[in-house]
Amino acid sequence: MLNLNVELQPETEQKLIRIMEHYSDKETFFQEIIRYQVDELKNSIHNIEVDLRELEQKYDLSSEEFYRRFTNGELGDAEEYILWSGIYEMQLENKKKLTELK
Repeated sequence: MLNLNVELQPETEQKLIRIMEHYSDKETFFQEIIRYQVDELKNSIHNIEVDLRELEQKYDLSSEEFYRRFTNGELGDAEEYILWSGIYEMQLENKKKLTELK
């Protein structure tokens, strides 16, 4: 069994203790935290997909192909390209985190 040692500010610790008092089963408490994080990541992934789809349609280019060409220096450094690159990287990171939590 894992024994977590987490340093928290006193106010945060008290709030967490109050929340945990509502759960007789600590396993359930932590599973709900994980489930919440998974749901948040799924929502974020969906919202980012909407943004990526708009850019893909505007430039008639998949985000994967755009990112490959952008990182290879083939597209220049237009502000929208930098933004697209950042959005795509966030998407990759969110998908990685989601995979780790599943």
